[in-house]
Amino acid sequence: MRMRCVFAVIGIVLASGQMGLAADLTSRSPSHIPQRQVEAKGIWAAIAYSAGDEKHGFFWGAADRQEAERTALKHCERAGGQGCRVVVVFRNHRHWDDDDGTGFPYNHCGALAVSKKSSAGASRWAAMSAMTRKDAEDLALNACVSGSTQCEIREWVCT
Repeated sequence: MRMRCVFAVIGIVLASGQMGLAADLTSRSPSHIPQRQVEAKGIWAAIAYSAGDEKHGFFWGAADRQEAERTALKHCERAGGQGCRVVVVFRNHRHWDDDDGTGFPYNHCGALAVSKKSSAGASRWAAMSAMTRKDAEDLALNACVSGSTQCEIREWVCT
């Protein structure tokens, strides 16, 4: 009988410990559970532009998007840009089967077009990406031009 009581006590202790563990798991909110990030594959590039002083910076060959953006901003700021911001980000395939399911396109080239003349004190500009340099430049020029404003390619980069 004494053995049965010992086992009963051990069973109660174990059960209460498991219930405590279960209570701990359910009391945690889902935000405490780390979510697996989808790795965005490819070779990344970015162009940063400061419209107020027309300074720019770019970077290509980055292992991830954050590196491309951060480095393009740094180059823009080093060029004297006071209001630098990333205006276009794009990537190339590292391998042709790089579909990572993020939906972010594999545009290999980017271009920045800026107006030749300032109209009303502000320059028009546009930045676009596409599969080829020519397509990126054409898209940026078409987006930049308005009325009689003439634009030119200030920077292009392909990964």
